[in-house]
Amino acid sequence: MCRSGDRKSCAGRFRVSWATTMAMSFEWPWQYRFPPFFTLQPNVDTRQKQLAAWCSLVLSFCRLHKQCSMTVMEAQESPLFNNVKLQRKLPVESIQIVLEELRKKGNLEWLDKNKSSFLIMWRRPEEWGKLIYQWENNQKERSLLRNVKVSRSGQNNSVFTLYELTNGEDTEDEEFHGLDEATLLRALQALQQEHKAEIITISDGRGVKFF
Repeated sequence: MCRSGDRKSCAGRFRVSWATTMAMSFEWPWQYRFPPFFTLQPNVDTRQKQLAAWCSLVLSFCRLHKQCSMTVMEAQESPLFNNVKLQRKLPVESIQIVLEELRKKGNLEWLDKNKSSFLIMWRRPEEWGKLIYQWENNQKERSLLRNVKVSRSGQNNSVFTLYELTNGEDTEDEEFHGLDEATLLRALQALQQEHKAEIITISDGRGVKFF
């Protein structure tokens, strides 16, 4: 799991054997096998459709591999933007345009002023927050049915560590299991803004209290 602020760890996950990565099941869109796809077209309508296809591809690819963070140069050398079979690679300038489009949609956050590295979010923070909050409510309902207290403090609010949310046994079947901490914090911050949760400091690290 990529820890918040640990960009080297995230980058390290990206620099894996791409032969292994490509062996994983991923259904490439038809455009990926079309050489002109790797050159952004000047026509406005055509370019918008092309950017939409690229954005969809980036999010699907990162979602499958649970990719959280990478640099622009690493991205260009990956199969995502580099089709070795076609001998086609999207130029860095065009990759920047695709990534900026994702930022406008709320699916990307630049990690430095030079825009050389970024955090990719195949779900927006508020979408992750909704999933996590729904899971917490389901946990609370199950606990009440079993007549078990759901709060460590004995109140009506549930408290979890960040580790429990992304690595605990209770979340193994959830989509947010294994989510990197940087994205998790953004999801919890979205819930905090909606007054549904509060990020807190507890004895074994950071946690969250749900309301």
